[in-house]
Amino acid sequence: MRRTASPISLILLGLGSFLLVLAPLLAWYVEPRAAVNPIDIDTTAVYRGTGSVFDTERVETVPDQRITVTQRVRGNVADSERSGNAVWDVTTTVDTDKSLPAADPHDALDFVPHRWVMDRKTTKPVHCCRETPYIEGEAYLKFPFDVQKRSYRWWDNTLGSTVTLNYRGTEKVHGHTGYRFTGTVPPSKVGSRLVPGGIVDQPQRPQVLAEEWYSNHGVELVVDQATGRVIYAQTGPKRTLRAPGADKDAVVLLESRKIAFTTATQKEAVRQAERDSGQLRAVGTTLPIGAAVAGFVLAAVGGVLVARGSRRPESAETPDTPRVPVTM
Repeated sequence: MRRTASPISLILLGLGSFLLVLAPLLAWYVEPRAAVNPIDIDTTAVYRGTGSVFDTERVETVPDQRITVTQRVRGNVADSERSGNAVWDVTTTVDTDKSLPAADPHDALDFVPHRWVMDRKTTKPVHCCRETPYIEGEAYLKFPFDVQKRSYRWWDNTLGSTVTLNYRGTEKVHGHTGYRFTGTVPPSKVGSRLVPGGIVDQPQRPQVLAEEWYSNHGVELVVDQATGRVIYAQTGPKRTLRAPGADKDAVVLLESRKIAFTTATQKEAVRQAERDSGQLRAVGTTLPIGAAVAGFVLAAVGGVLVARGSRRPESAETPDTPRVPVTM
């Protein structure tokens, strides 16, 4: 008897071995490279709330106004590819119902364009590519991948500095669980502007270089753990003017206790978070486990078949028998 391996056993053994090698590659090589910030992003987040707004026509602060904040983020693909980083151009507009709909964002109550450049893997700020302003901290429009249960330094663009956001447990947003972070901003001087003296209680002076102050009643963010995407955001900004050197606010430019993601923005953020985290989970967990299990089974079956082989008897060889002529 002699042993031979059937083609099927060799195929099973080879396929099983391939899957066993593929499993760790997916988890340790492919998944980290899939967790990168995009360069072709194009998203819009809308916040809404009510509060007090300074009316330049009436020259007074008007309460109970509906406030809409629109934040548009577009990736600059050319600059991103050139630098190897994610280059995102951001415009933030603040409107009341009076300035909406606006044909030009410059007609808004406030219009702030800026550029954020970050490392595609770590989300840390990178200072290049005409970045403005000089952004610092660990997170801004999003958190790093694989968010941890700890405090993070969040960049506040109005403050021009970072704010410490503390981890406050988990919270569900439209059925999707995220990590909740909160923080506040104490009154801080953020700049100055030339205004009529009467606005800051100095009517005897035609123009005054007033101090602009900013604080925040509370920043609250709910973040997808795997991707770092913000699925809910809430802020309570207060911007005021003070006379030079004064220790009290003279006029409120903008104040709201709560301006938050609209329902539509929340749902879209959750949809994208579930899609992206699902892809990362598939590449980093589901597929590697499936490949490892399937590879082990196939390799085991193929190995058994190869070891057993297929048995068949050797062919009997009979020596030629001389033919005896038949005599009639």
